[in-house]
Amino acid sequence: MRVAFFVWEYPPMLVGGLGTYAEYITREYIRTGNDVSVFTINPGNLPTREVVQGVEVHRPLLVDIANVFPLFFTQDITNWGPAIKFFNDILIYNILSTAKFINLVEKSEGKNHDVVAFHDWLSAISGITIKNMMKNKPVVFHVHSTEWGRTGDGSQTIKHLELEAAKHADWIITVSHAMKEDLERHGWPSNKISVVWNGVDPEKYDPSKIPQEKVEALRKKYGIEDDDIMLLFIGRLTWVKGVVNLVQAMPEVISHYPKAKLVILGRGEQQNSIMELSERLGISKNLIVRFEFVPEEERILHYAACDLAVFPSIYEPFGIVSLEAMSMGKPVVVGANGVVGFREQVIPSGPEQNGVHINGNDPRDIAWGIEVALEDQKRMKEWGKNGRNRVLKYFTWQAAARQTLEVYESVISKSKGS
Repeated sequence: MRVAFFVWEYPPMLVGGLGTYAEYITREYIRTGNDVSVFTINPGNLPTREVVQGVEVHRPLLVDIANVFPLFFTQDITNWGPAIKFFNDILIYNILSTAKFINLVEKSEGKNHDVVAFHDWLSAISGITIKNMMKNKPVVFHVHSTEWGRTGDGSQTIKHLELEAAKHADWIITVSHAMKEDLERHGWPSNKISVVWNGVDPEKYDPSKIPQEKVEALRKKYGIEDDDIMLLFIGRLTWVKGVVNLVQAMPEVISHYPKAKLVILGRGEQQNSIMELSERLGISKNLIVRFEFVPEEERILHYAACDLAVFPSIYEPFGIVSLEAMSMGKPVVVGANGVVGFREQVIPSGPEQNGVHINGNDPRDIAWGIEVALEDQKRMKEWGKNGRNRVLKYFTWQAAARQTLEVYESVISKSKGS
């Protein structure tokens, strides 16, 4: 199968989970004998066309037309202020990528792709345009999150673009049943939505491959003693991740477990709030922060070093971080209220339990979940083993790729039948 893959972020430009997904899933497509052409954004210093581990990557160079927008765009867009440059980059990336795909790759070079996959609103313009101009070309819309979920409401333009993309696409793939239910509640066509869980690489995220001396060195670097408890949060520091609520939960946790220390890795608009809150709560000695995007190899080491991973998200359509922790044999405490895919990954009771479900909106409930986990160290180790077993059974990139390609095949078949 020949797949055209439109995604905003792709290595080496990584911002969050979407880029990680795109990197692993496309390489799995190649490994199983398929052909992939990725169309992604160019920050200005990358080749416009290259082959990376078998994946053909196109990155058209951008131009800046942001100061033209007020002449003919809606007030919703012009109100973006400095962020209008981001909208400019997204718009130009879509236009140039679509033009290159249709006019050069498909028509001039004769590469007939079997299916076009585009991801989130960031590539929706490409998906809609390709469907308009190539009506017989099967087009699949991958929905990893939505504007209303990420922001609580957000841009009317983006929400309208998401819905239009859903209408134009031949099929929609989303990342969890929680997300599918949310799309249906917002009027999306339920008769053409499939769920395919994301995955993780259990060979890369393998605790047996991490030398103990590296684990000890990392803990020592942070001032975490052998008998201290290392709690770990990794993610964007934004309200939907519940990280401020986690910090607010720490005084309660520390009152019962004074040797508990929380390590936070990530960056985002809540950095100042986290520091101010820790000072006000008097927990600075129990909080270690690194406000940066930490490379994957280093993240893996942090999972190996921690005792418990905590991800109290309020909105998290899937959440790869919990899979990474589970694959590393670590117990997890996860948000499970609302549109949160963690609850489909983490078993909260019974013989296969691998963690605790909490309400990420409630610091008291977060503290309760952490304390439930910490009260039995032996049980936590069993939860960690159960988590890795669950990853191996349900959450590998091989499984995600196989199921996604099966959806593509079905859509292609229906397209030919019509």
